[in-house]
Amino acid sequence: MNPQDIDHPAILAEIRARFEAYEQALMRNDVASLDAFFWDDPRVTRYGLADRQWGSAQLHAHRLSVPAPRFTRELQHSRITVWRDDLAVVQVEFVRSDTLLRGFQSQVWVRFADGWKIAAAHVSMIPFAD
Repeated sequence: MNPQDIDHPAILAEIRARFEAYEQALMRNDVASLDAFFWDDPRVTRYGLADRQWGSAQLHAHRLSVPAPRFTRELQHSRITVWRDDLAVVQVEFVRSDTLLRGFQSQVWVRFADGWKIAAAHVSMIPFAD
């Protein structure tokens, strides 16, 4: 892969906008929008704080069971890397208003015919000092 294929500014901007829209939908608990951000496929995978979803059906059922957040999140140390024009990884740390734990979130984004979708995601929270 050539260096010019990594972190093309226009693709970075696309992913950043998609991730910001995802974050807004997450904090609103907008299930329809959250479903639309993820790849609609049995192979989509999400590992959460105390949960696991394999496939879009499990992911949708999980979203329906989660109440709207009663906390705020401050995102920190966002890192986005894109390869060519169809693969990206978003990694971000977050601090929630309801805990002293630090959160970590990773997403693999793939551009499909119907747009950018999250194909894999992982969220964790641990005690962590800066």
